Amino acid sequence: AVERYGHQAVMTRGDHATGTDRIAEVVERLGLAADSLVVNVQGDEPMIEPGLIRAVATLLADTPEAAMATACHSIRDLGELFNPNVVKVVLDHAGLARYFSRAPVPWARDAFEASARDLPEGLPCYRHIGIYAYRADFLRTYPRLERSPLEEFEALEQLRALWHGYAIAVAVRQDASLLGVDTPEDLERVRALFDRVGHKR
Repeated sequence: AVERYGHQAVMTRGDHATGTDRIAEVVERLGLAADSLVVNVQGDEPMIEPGLIRAVATLLADTPEAAMATACHSIRDLGELFNPNVVKVVLDHAGLARYFSRAPVPWARDAFEASARDLPEGLPCYRHIGIYAYRADFLRTYPRLERSPLEEFEALEQLRALWHGYAIAVAVRQDASLLGVDTPEDLERVRALFDRVGHKR
């Protein structure tokens, strides 16, 4: 399908632990320059728009201290925050990721201990969107980094970068219209949306 649209496809080995390890193989095989930017749009995010892809790539280009960039949007309901299939990201004041987790973070101690039914007003909680931009030289380094316990327990590959001190810049998207596919129910929702708008599946 990729080649039918005039692009190059690369088949990688089947033994990679993560998608980032897989992309590192592609960078080596294509011989990309160290300062090249590589964007990974994951297959479980079929609703990602071209504008978001550009925004993440531009953010990385404009943030020289970051090895990677990604995106997130605000979480607006309690169910989403407590869903382990929804990856959350905690940001610092500069928009860099401090942690990614399947757990409900940040934890609003007083509100949640009182059995809150709604998100506390002003709680800065964000859902990670499955898109990454990388610097090619970082991708050559990534497979040689030791996997961290956090990466293995959370099953989140970006935690390897944070564990080893690499910065990840995060673009905050204001709307929450993206539908990720993490469960069979998510897949049915996306299929129904495609049917409504006349998209081929």
